[in-house]
Amino acid sequence: MRFIGISGQDNTDEMARFVDEYGVGGFDHVADLNGEIWSVFGVSAQPSYVFINDNGEIRRHIGGLQAEDLAAELDLLIAS
Repeated sequence: MRFIGISGQDNTDEMARFVDEYGVGGFDHVADLNGEIWSVFGVSAQPSYVFINDNGEIRRHIGGLQAEDLAAELDLLIAS
């Protein structure tokens, strides 16, 4: 399983500050400066989550997730 953080339409300095402030440096981060990645996955706001299984099927959640809801989404991803 792989996690990638994608910052939306900001700059790399702001992304680096966010990563440091929230302690999420344990996985890769990409700066989506022109919103192209957001567009491909139908993301319209932060926070959002996109889950892609091994078959390429996509589940999308726009908005925040509590820890137990994120765990449930990951369980669904693993089971698919």
